[in-house]
Amino acid sequence: AMADPSSFASPSCCLTRHLYLRCRADFGAQALRGTAAFTARAEREALRCLVLDTKDLQVFKVTVNGQEAKFAFGEKHSFKGTPLEITLPFELRRGQEAIVEISFESSPKSSALQWFTPEQTSGKKHPFLFSQCQATHCRAIFPCQDTPAVKLTYYAEISVPKELVALMSANRNGEMPDPEDSSRKIYHFSQNVPIPCYLIALVVGALESRKIGPRTLVWAEKELVDKSAYEFAEAEAMLKTAEDLAGPYVWGQYDLLVLPPSFPYGGMENPCLTFVTPTLLVSVTLIKVIAHEISHSWTGNLVTNKTWEHFWLNEGHTVYLERRIGGRLFGEQFRHFQALGGWRELQNTINTLGDKNPVTNLIPNLSEVDPDVAYSSVPYEKGFALLFYLEQLLGGPDVFIGFLKAYVQQFAYKSIVTEDWKKFLYSYFKDKVDVLDKVDWNSWFHAPGMPPVKPTYDMTLANACVALSQRWIKAKESDLSSFSSADLKEMSSHQLIEFLALLLLEAPLPVSHVKRMQQVYDFNAINNSEIRFRWLRLCIKSKWEEAIPLALKMATDQGRMKFTRPLFRDVYSFDKCRDLAVKTFLEHRASMHPVTSMLVGKDLKQDQ
Repeated sequence: AMADPSSFASPSCCLTRHLYLRCRADFGAQALRGTAAFTARAEREALRCLVLDTKDLQVFKVTVNGQEAKFAFGEKHSFKGTPLEITLPFELRRGQEAIVEISFESSPKSSALQWFTPEQTSGKKHPFLFSQCQATHCRAIFPCQDTPAVKLTYYAEISVPKELVALMSANRNGEMPDPEDSSRKIYHFSQNVPIPCYLIALVVGALESRKIGPRTLVWAEKELVDKSAYEFAEAEAMLKTAEDLAGPYVWGQYDLLVLPPSFPYGGMENPCLTFVTPTLLVSVTLIKVIAHEISHSWTGNLVTNKTWEHFWLNEGHTVYLERRIGGRLFGEQFRHFQALGGWRELQNTINTLGDKNPVTNLIPNLSEVDPDVAYSSVPYEKGFALLFYLEQLLGGPDVFIGFLKAYVQQFAYKSIVTEDWKKFLYSYFKDKVDVLDKVDWNSWFHAPGMPPVKPTYDMTLANACVALSQRWIKAKESDLSSFSSADLKEMSSHQLIEFLALLLLEAPLPVSHVKRMQQVYDFNAINNSEIRFRWLRLCIKSKWEEAIPLALKMATDQGRMKFTRPLFRDVYSFDKCRDLAVKTFLEHRASMHPVTSMLVGKDLKQDQ
């Protein structure tokens, strides 16, 4: 078995197959404490030891089938945490199971958890907690085999203050008063589909729900719940479309949870309960993110990358499905337009990271590389480009969706690597092996920079964006009077985003141009997060100082890394504003998500 470079666990010796988690959320101490009991199965003869991942955890006691077991921590690693080595009190034969129960407590500085005081929430009355385990942070909540190679079912009991609600990536099985503390209640959960532990998720807060479909509730703080229910109304239609494309939805419930603004991602595909950023409520790309998270119910959650080096299997296929859903809802030209936008996003990422940078490989080597540091649009957009190119090579969308459905069926409930995917591709298209053999697999998988081939894109919706961006790029000072608000009247929000994205790929415009653009288009008045983000980046690259406070405000009012990191980086690279970028970061650091604060700290050279 290929070892996972991001984990200390060795699933080839022993597999954790089920978890029974009991814990209490202590808002005073900002800690989760309790027990994690694993059903562990020996995968080889005479097993005497089990190694689990931990990060910043205390462990008080370990028992195996009720007998106390010796345990010791190994050497601490800079980002992987500390291996927990458990010595079993008796030998296990191959195939034999035992219950390994660990008493633990998380640290207030756990990289998986963000704790909010009441003042930091929209309701201002109650505290709030959420987890984000992908990629390697489950180990910062409780000891576990923190590798996507291992899948387990789980059952959980979570004790919280009784005025709050707990939710997990699982079925809700009711609540009861906490027999040990009348001011608390215990919520029960079960997840009967085996999942990798990066999909274990917990949120605790003053949450309300609205039913928006036969299998969907939207959860949010009171202030946002009605707006959220209205904005996410299309979820059921997208679920049905996804089922039609990829096969039956096996998870039962599909709920949506709107998190506080510091949530670091657009969305997180936690099973039964997708987490989303509130920035979606002011975004045209809401449909795209929801379609993406829904698609993960098949690619990622059902068929999973075995290590984070093969993350493109999760994300490339999910972006492919997300865009197929978009094509069903808005037409094939729209799908091609989104696909081309993805190619530009990839160009932008590779411009930033450098075209010789090994993290721009579709399959990077993550030995001694933190997956959070390696994270970028590459697995999403280079992965998508490969699948879109193959679709065009192998007979079009109808032919290729047949492959995708069969792929999901073949590998459901398993964790795989790229070689498994490629073998299946070859066997599914056995009549087209000659075509497949012409693909430059080595460059696609193992070369940095842009892909070796660019797929073909329908340009109908992109042409207007290209034409307008070219007018601005070629304009002399004397041409600026020829621009007017009428330039935009035929353009959709999606096209505005693309227009700005095209300008960002070019050399900075003269500051006179961006000032004129503000005069005629009034981009500062647009609250849409995707447009505002690109507009502010354009202003800063052109060194328009008036945009600096607006950019720092956007970077700190919300914490979605897609926005926050580039905005901070751009202000930091504007010489006279470097100190202001650092000062703003240091002022806000304490209230930022731990992973965001770590990565922005690296970007701004503030990491200790």
